[in-house]
Formats: sequence, structure tokens, C-alpha cells
Amino acid sequence: MLVTLAAPVAPIAAHQLLVFLLQVGLLLLLALTFGRLAGRLGMPAVVGELFVGVVLGPSFLAHVAPGLSTWLFPQDSAQFHLLDAVGQIGVLLLVGITGIHMDMGMVRRRGATAAGVSIGGLLVPLAFGIGAGFLLPATLIPTGTEPLVFALFLGVAMCVSAIPVIAKTLMDMGLLHRNIGQLTLTAGMIDDAFGWFMLSIVSAMATTGLRAGSVLVSLACLLAVVAFALTLGRPLVRHSFRLTSRDEDSGASVATAAVLILLASAATHAMGLEAVFGAFVCGMLIGTAGGVEPSRLAPLRTVVLSGFAPIFFATAGLRMDLTSLADPMVLLAGLAILVVAIVGKFLGAYAGARASRLNRWEALALGAGLNARGVIEVVVAMVGLRLGILSVEVYTIVVLVAIVTSLMAPPILRWAMARVEQTTEEELRRNEQLAWSNQPQTNGADPL
Repeated sequence: MLVTLAAPVAPIAAHQLLVFLLQVGLLLLLALTFGRLAGRLGMPAVVGELFVGVVLGPSFLAHVAPGLSTWLFPQDSAQFHLLDAVGQIGVLLLVGITGIHMDMGMVRRRGATAAGVSIGGLLVPLAFGIGAGFLLPATLIPTGTEPLVFALFLGVAMCVSAIPVIAKTLMDMGLLHRNIGQLTLTAGMIDDAFGWFMLSIVSAMATTGLRAGSVLVSLACLLAVVAFALTLGRPLVRHSFRLTSRDEDSGASVATAAVLILLASAATHAMGLEAVFGAFVCGMLIGTAGGVEPSRLAPLRTVVLSGFAPIFFATAGLRMDLTSLADPMVLLAGLAILVVAIVGKFLGAYAGARASRLNRWEALALGAGLNARGVIEVVVAMVGLRLGILSVEVYTIVVLVAIVTSLMAPPILRWAMARVEQTTEEELRRNEQLAWSNQPQTNGADPL
């Protein structure tokens, strides 16, 4: 009996490969250029990197040079997905590295504070967003969408934070070692976990209807990830690095860290949770499990922060089209939602921080950091657009919120943190983080 073998999958087409290589090279070149320019202007590099996507996307290049835009960024899903894949690897590794730098001892000691900030940063913007959803003109709501579903979705979009943007901003500004930086990341991860949980509920309401079973499954998966990390996760990570630490070359340790982060991301994604959640948890396990010399992972940090991450942030702006804001009604609605988003998150995080006995400058810094919605908000908006919950106009408004809140966070953070005195604990944490980046310990500014 003859066995017919399937024909091998054809390699990527020559033209498709050419366009992909040009896209990656151009995005990285401009991201690094604008990132350095942003640094010279006193802003984090992530601001310039986000700006690149807006310039090369439909907001600018498509109008100035439509022929070049169509050739370089064709409206072909297969072509665009190549960039998406590179960007996703970059953001997952970035979030994993951020998790490595988390001080879990501080998180455990100040867990109640992080929870208080997180609860305030969740409930207030969620309520504000739901209220705004009911007050928006009916013409902005897609036909057939229930007002309740639309309002709930807008509330979810208002309460999320963007861990990748927050992490990159804190690294660029040298604030990752500060207590406020650690609290911001912890509260932001809690906010995002709740946000993705709520997103799954609202998405179910828009498609098959809300079912108690699906809610319980999502909650059980979330608890299962935490339970696994607290029991089997740490010994597994420790054993993995002990096997690779026998090699003199650090390549095996770098590969092990990347494999663990990507597999953890795949696991949470398969469970219906956000992939960055798995990457963040895995990073925390790598940082606390032991068995790995920090300096051996320095090459991974360099490649991610200098290559993958800039490409991801530049790619994020390619789907943003801000030209629809030329419609006066859309513009007014956009400004109103922007105010609601900023005020709601600031008030919630500030109130939670003050209730947790932080001073006003620390509370202001937390409000600014958690206000950065960034790419996570764009992803949420894309889900709403795909499900028909959001119209193109409201999608653009939500993207506007993502951009503005990400750009306004750094200057407010810098202004507030200049008034917060650095502690001895933070200096020790800074030296530990320098060990992970294989840089000398100095008394100057933190290069992270």
C-alpha cells in the first residue's frame, strides 16, 4: 500500500520576504532614531517608538504618500501577521524581563497597598466608563449592539492599564527600582488580569450570551495559574536553570529564559487568559527561584530592549487612523471620553494610594503610571471592533485615549518622583537590577 505524503509547505514568497525585511528594518531604524530624539527632549524612548507607528500608518503616510504606503504596508493579513508575530515575541519577552526585576519581598510586604491602589484604579474608571457609554450619542453605537453591552465594554476599556508601556517607561526613566515603580507594575498587573477577565465576560454577552459556566472557567484558570506558580513553578524554573548553569557560555541560560517565558505565555493564552499574564508570572519566578546568575541573562535584556521592544511599539501604531477625528461630533465625543478616562484612573489610583497611607506625590506618580493604557487598550479596542461592539469612530476614540495617556504619563511621573526621596532599600534593589543587566554599580542615575 502506497502512502501519499503531503506536499511540503511552500517557503515564503520572495516579494513577501522583501517587504517584511524592509518593514522590520525601517521600523527598527526609525524607532531607535525617534527613541533617541525623545530621550534628548527629556521623554522616555517609548514615546518616540510609539510615534513611529502613527507616522507610518494610516494617520499620516497613507495620506501623504499613498502609493508608498500601499507598497510598504499592504492591506494583506498574511503580510501584516508577520510583523505581528515579531511584535508579540518582543512584548512577551519584555514583560518577562520586567517580571524578573520585580521585588517580591516588597510586593509581599506592601501587598495591601498594591491591592488598595488596584481596587481604586479599577472601580472608579470602570464606573466612569459605563456611565459615559450610556451618555454617548446613539449614532456612535453600532446597529444591533445592546446599550448595556456597549457601556460595559467601554468601562472595561477605561479600567485597563498597559503593562508593556508602563514597564518600558519605567525602564527608560530609571524608575523600575523605586517602590512606586514596583507598586505600579503590581497594581497594573492586577488591573489587567481583572480587565481581561471582564473582557471575556462582555465578549460572551455580545456573542453567545453570558453564561455562569464560562465565568467560572475563566476564574478557575486564573486561580490555577497562581496556584501552579506558588507550588510547582518555582522548583521547575530553578531546576531548568541549574541544568544550563553548567555551561560556561551564557547562551543556554538566555535560551532557557526565553523558552520558559514563551511557553508560559502560550499556556495562559490557551486557557483563555492574556499571554502577557503568563510572561509576567514566569518572569517573577525566574527572578526569585534562584539557580541563575543575573549577569548571564544580560544578553537577553539587551536584545529585547534594543531590538524586539522598539519594533513592537512602532508596529502598534500602524493600525491607528486618527483622521476620523475630523468629524466634530466624533472629536467632541473623543475629548469627553479622554477626560473621563484620565480623571477616572487618576482619581481611583490616587484615592487608593492615599487610603493606603502613601503621600500625595507617591499617589500622583501611581495615578500617572497606571493611566498609561497604551497597546493593551488598542488590543481591547480591536476586540470590540471585531465583535461589532464598537463602531469605527469609537474605536478611533479609544485608540486616541491609548496614545494620549501613554504620552502624558512620563512627564507627570518625572515631576512627581522628583519629590519622592529614594530609600536605602531602593538603592539596594537598584544594584540588584544592575547585576541583571551586567552593568557596574555606581552612584549615578539608573541606566535601566
